[in-house]
Amino acid sequence: MAMTLRVVIPPHPLIGHWLSILRIESTPSPIYSTALEQLGKWLTYEALRDWLPNSKREINTKQGKTEGILIETQIPLIIIPNLPGGLQMWQGAREILPNASLCLGCIPQTIERNAGIIVYCDQIDSGKNLLQNLERLKTLGVESPRIRIITALASTYGLKEIGENFPDLKIYAASVDPTLSENGEIIPGIGNPSLRLNTIITPSH
Repeated sequence: MAMTLRVVIPPHPLIGHWLSILRIESTPSPIYSTALEQLGKWLTYEALRDWLPNSKREINTKQGKTEGILIETQIPLIIIPNLPGGLQMWQGAREILPNASLCLGCIPQTIERNAGIIVYCDQIDSGKNLLQNLERLKTLGVESPRIRIITALASTYGLKEIGENFPDLKIYAASVDPTLSENGEIIPGIGNPSLRLNTIITPSH
């Protein structure tokens, strides 16, 4: 199977800036949080360019009629973030997609046939967790063209693993780093978001 995984790294200076803020070891937790939010917003903006359903319609203005572009709000859009970093990215993106439905902590048991899916993850290291979510979506009949992955950072290794299993997927990232450490951390990376956000995750019962 040919690998056609598309990884888009938008050349926007604000995306580069906020990625650098994440990378800096001394960045305090509140600013780190803001950087994830900003990357979520700008990467989402880029990911929606050729994907968000829309139509041209005649609209009425005070001075007469004209042609406008309107988003098809009746088409469901489901947001699936990882915790805590992916959720932080969604906090920045939610103003762009106010009608989207947030699915927190799990994959829905059923998904509408025309629904679009956006998965937010702060980073793709080994790709294992993302692959589990993608496999679950596949069992629900969700094909890759209906999915967008938005991540602050990805490793070459993780992308290879994902591409071998989901070759038609499209991923938007601020950067791709080439190396994983012995304990699976991306190098140079952005650190551990759970620690840098000072977030405590309590297992569900």
